[in-house]
Amino acid sequence: MPRRCAITGKKTRAGRSISRRGKAKYLGGVGRKVTGKVKRTFKPNIKRVRAVVNGRIMRINVSAKAISRGMVTKPSKRDYNPQADNS
Repeated sequence: MPRRCAITGKKTRAGRSISRRGKAKYLGGVGRKVTGKVKRTFKPNIKRVRAVVNGRIMRINVSAKAISRGMVTKPSKRDYNPQADNS
């Protein structure tokens, strides 16, 4: 399963984690020094939800941001009442 949003197209991105030491100049130090740069990945917050797509209910992978912004139309609740068994 690719970690990709079906609506916004968000996907895993590469970046760096930078380690620093020292005290900032505005706090009275001589400045922050970089001691290391490590490759890392930034992963989107992907959720698997049931949504209405072209009039059909499907499970799709979407980002939490798309859900909270209302880009996903969720299906209505099923109106199901089981009949009482008369046996």
